[in-house]
Amino acid sequence: MHLDELQWFVVLAEIEHVTDAAAELGISQPTLSRALARLEEDMGVPLFDRVNRRLRLNAYGRILYEHARRSIAEIRSATERIAELRDPDTGTVRLAFLHSQAGWFVPDLLRRFRVEAPRVRFELFQGAAHEIVERLANGAADLAITSPRPDGFRWHGLYVERLCLAVPREHRFARRSRIRLADAGTEPFVALALDFGLRQLTDELCAEAGISPPVVFEAMEIPTMEGLVAAGLGVAVVPVPRPERAEAGAAYVPLSESSAKRQIGLTWNGNRELPPPAARLVEFLMQNMHDFA
Repeated sequence: MHLDELQWFVVLAEIEHVTDAAAELGISQPTLSRALARLEEDMGVPLFDRVNRRLRLNAYGRILYEHARRSIAEIRSATERIAELRDPDTGTVRLAFLHSQAGWFVPDLLRRFRVEAPRVRFELFQGAAHEIVERLANGAADLAITSPRPDGFRWHGLYVERLCLAVPREHRFARRSRIRLADAGTEPFVALALDFGLRQLTDELCAEAGISPPVVFEAMEIPTMEGLVAAGLGVAVVPVPRPERAEAGAAYVPLSESSAKRQIGLTWNGNRELPPPAARLVEFLMQNMHDFA
């Protein structure tokens, strides 16, 4: 049953005359008659009583008329909502991002973009890298700001974060200007859970340094790690924080290893067409990345 034919049926049910309904619809009478015949065949019952040269809805037809009107209204509503979502000026961007980007980069991006596109709406998701990749894969997110670069997705590098060793303020490493990760091999570590991208990077750095430090706690967010470091629970590999985001009770000692860094990037599923509002955000970010400090 085609939507057009369902709409034709509704018009015919209201006008109750094939010739007049065909004229109203802008189609030929034989076309409308054949459509009605197919519809009645699909339903398995006649939908009209033929009275002289007019049609009258019967009990079956009234049931179909009631449901057809609701169905057409729902389809129109869905079409309007889809068009609204895809409107580059008023649509919606579904953006996923790492917990660590919630403190400055994502809010700054949204603030700047909303100056240019104030009516675009956002559906935001904050989570771990593996959760973000899952949302990109299943279509729950249009774009993501994440690290490391996920396999099989489009990618645009945004900036590089240097990594450091966060230690308590009174720790023996706190006054160093730089440290090799191998020097911390016997220290208790606070880390993210195994599925997190930063944890995987930390484990790779430890393997390169030839150490296997004990992990005394697995956190879900970097600020939790930093707070526990400040409390003296252990040390942690974290991105060098922006001054206003640093934990007061921790010292941040840059790591000497050249590989002690993580690339933050914008990624999306290249197998799906980006909705126009999301494509607009990509273009905005690529053109204005130099403005983000």
